[in-house]
This record gives sequence, C-alpha cells and structure tokens, in this order.
Amino acid sequence: MKDGAKVEDKATHQVREDDPRDRVASPPAPTPEKIEEKKKGAAAQRIVDPDYLMIDAPREREFITGSEAAKEAIRRANVDIAIAYPITPQSETMQQVGYLYAEGYIKDYYRAEEEIGVMGAIAGASRAGVRALTATAGPGLVRGIEQIASWPGGRLPSVLLVMCRVVNCPLAIQPDNVEISYLLNCGGIVLHGENQQDFYDYSVAAFMIGEKPEVTLPVAVAVDGFFVTHARGWVNMPAEDLKLPPRDCYHESVPMMDNENPPIRISRDAPIQKSNFISYQMHASWQQEVFAAQERAKKWINRWLGGIIEVVNPKAKTMIVASGAAVSQSREAVRQAEELGLDVGLIKIKSIRPFPAQELIEATDHAERIIVPEFNYVGWLAKEVKSTIGRNERVIAGPRVFGGMSMPTELIMETIVGSKIT
Repeated sequence: MKDGAKVEDKATHQVREDDPRDRVASPPAPTPEKIEEKKKGAAAQRIVDPDYLMIDAPREREFITGSEAAKEAIRRANVDIAIAYPITPQSETMQQVGYLYAEGYIKDYYRAEEEIGVMGAIAGASRAGVRALTATAGPGLVRGIEQIASWPGGRLPSVLLVMCRVVNCPLAIQPDNVEISYLLNCGGIVLHGENQQDFYDYSVAAFMIGEKPEVTLPVAVAVDGFFVTHARGWVNMPAEDLKLPPRDCYHESVPMMDNENPPIRISRDAPIQKSNFISYQMHASWQQEVFAAQERAKKWINRWLGGIIEVVNPKAKTMIVASGAAVSQSREAVRQAEELGLDVGLIKIKSIRPFPAQELIEATDHAERIIVPEFNYVGWLAKEVKSTIGRNERVIAGPRVFGGMSMPTELIMETIVGSKIT
C-alpha cells in the first residue's frame, strides 16, 4: 500500500488517509538466497556436549519474540521431525519451525489434518526412535489430550510446546493457562516458563531431560500465550553453529520400535491383555514407574535450568509463589513492596511436574503468608501448593485473572497490604 492511500476504518466506516505507522506485519519470509545461505549454516553445525550448550558456551543477547526464541532453541536442538497444526497463538511458532525445515535444520516437517492426528503421528515418530516436536494451544491441546496422555505410558520422549490460551466457551484467543491443569496428571514432565529467555532455555533442555535413560518421558514446555509468544524480550543464546547430540534411542528405559522391539514394553507382556488381577497389578506398577521417572528428572532440571525453583528474598514473612507470566508481575510487586518498607519474597516455580515439593516446603517453612497469583480461574497452582506444604491455612489463593486479562501489579499489592491500593 502506498503512503497517502485512502483506507476505510472498519470500526467507523470513515475513509481516511493511510498512516504507515498503523500497519502491523509478520516478519517477512526468508528469500531463496537467504535460505541457501542458512542451509550452509545447518550443514556446518557441530555437535557439542549438552552441558557446554546450556552452561558453558558464550552467549549473545538478542531482542526477539517468544516464538522466535522457540525457533532458535529448535535450531540448536537437532530435531528430526516437527509436525504442525495451526491454532493461535502457537501458529507463528510452528511457521518459524517451517523455515528451519527449509533451511535444513530439521529433517522432516509437515502439517497434519487435525490435533489428534498430530499427537498420534508424534507418538509414532517417537516410537521409531527419532527426536520429535510439536506445539499446540488451548482447545487444540484439549482435543489432542487423549493421545498426549498416552505418551508417558509409552515412554515417548517427545517435546510439546504449549502456548496457553483460553479453553472455555465462549472461545477466545487470549492468554489463560487453565490448560496446564489438564496436563498435570498425564504422567509427563511440565515446565512453565516466565518469559522469552525461559522459552528458549526450557525448550532446549526439554529434549535432553526427556531422553535421559532414567527419565524417558515426554516434556511439555508451556508459556502464557501472547504475553510471551508475541512480545519481545532479551534472550541470551549461544552461537547457532552449535547443536545437541542426536537422540540415543537404544539407551532409554524402553527401546525404540524396530524389527526386534514392539512399540512399548506393555505390548510384550502377554498378561496385560487379560482382564485379571495380574493385569491390574502390572498397569498399576507401570503408572508408579512413570511418576517415579518424573522425580528422577529433577536432577537434570536443576542442572540445566539453574534449579527447579528460584527464590527472591528468602527470609521474608510474606512469600509469593508463582509460575509463568505471573512471576514477572510478582517481581514488580516485590520491588514495590520494598519501596513501602514491606518484607516480601518470591518463589518462582519452573517445573510443575515434577512438582518441587520438598523445595517448596523448605522455602516456605518460615513464611506467615503465602500468596499465589495465577492467570486462570481454577487456581491449579494454589491447589498444588496447599496439597504440598504444612499449615496450608497460610495460603492465599489469588489474586487470579482469567479469560485473557492482564494482571496489574496493584492486584498483588492489594493482597499483600490487605486493602485497596490507590
């Protein structure tokens, strides 16, 4: 559109002159020349130790969106296959992943027909021993949950990126992380990132954590949609010529499917096919093993993500416990409380599954009040906190916003001081 062109305002139906500053556009697709240049970069990538990639490698700082941060994580993750199906706000991320396929950083990529098909195809790819990735959001996750819930039992170390949005009717695309509550008891690992940096770090670490022999579980990396995916933030990343080692599928707790190995261990256990006490016992023990594997993942979460929790002002009598985007709002509340002479601390929870139970007990033992702000109606994090710590009458379940609303820091401050902030 040329500058000065006449356009119709759809809200008022008035014709006005176009202002270039009003235009909003997605980043342009790479040119063929740029793709060819990137292909050379993909071919030149070198495999490095995961500790080096996550901890020791020098990093450069870039101001990018959460979707771009996820793309850069996947560029360095040595992914074999990515399967996509569009749903806001994750569509942009998987579009970026498509560019990585064109550039040679991913071996295979395609768009499936719907969410259940995506999750089923990911299961097949993971059982075949390849490193598999997909993403979803809101109603898409709920639609695919039947397949997703089967991944942990199959011991499939795939990675699922979740850009949280409204699930309930009436449908909307705004951020609301109630969908995390649907994932909590499926058996997989669930990480909840605060910002663009977390989206990068957690996504790289997810492949390594899930593929550890003592873990061998799917990992969901969740962020609050739009607040993270479409907003920009500073992200520190190592050089793009580094990548993870490939998946070592023959050294996981359940071997890959090939001519010698059926898809999952359960299929080799004939009694599981019968309706008798033995089958019940086998299924129960398998579930116990899945959740025990979650706990064994803590070692690697601590190693690669700098701890399963982060504590700010650890001796404060009032502690805020938060995950995801609520952490950023809570950080500002801690700062404002300090200006008022109030003693307030913060516990950032990075992993929802495995839940940092012992760490949370120790970090809150001294606290007189525990405030849990959330971006959802049901208060799933407050329920987790209450069921974990002793003297849970200290827990204040809120403030909570939902349906896509933002959380003004004043809401947290009003809960801290016990009255309205003016």
